[in-house]
Amino acid sequence: MRQDKVFAIRFASLYPMYVKKAESKGRSRTELDQVIGWLTGYTPAGLQRQIERDVDLEAFYVEAPAFNPNAAPITGVVCGIRVEAIEHPLMQKIRYLDKLVDELAKGKPMEKILRSTAPVVTGRGRRQP
Repeated sequence: MRQDKVFAIRFASLYPMYVKKAESKGRSRTELDQVIGWLTGYTPAGLQRQIERDVDLEAFYVEAPAFNPNAAPITGVVCGIRVEAIEHPLMQKIRYLDKLVDELAKGKPMEKILRSTAPVVTGRGRRQP
């Protein structure tokens, strides 16, 4: 798919797919929102506003309150491409989130997904070690 077509995808159409992927693997929407918030700086209310505004992916990332500078350690393959090798900054941000959602669905602990050492309170109400 051409980059311009990817950038035009509506976040509101992509978000339910992220939710389905996470929930089908036993993870919660709260955890997904936490991952999105960690990467982009969106609060749950801010995320909901972007969904309601039906913004495209380009606007979603351009308007992100605080894209996390600690996203650089995100590595791996998404759609057959290494995310750390993607040269277009916007496409790399989009693929960073795809990779984090993959990690969430694969059952990785939240502190590893969020690249932190501090325990994280999960959407299930308990702390992960």
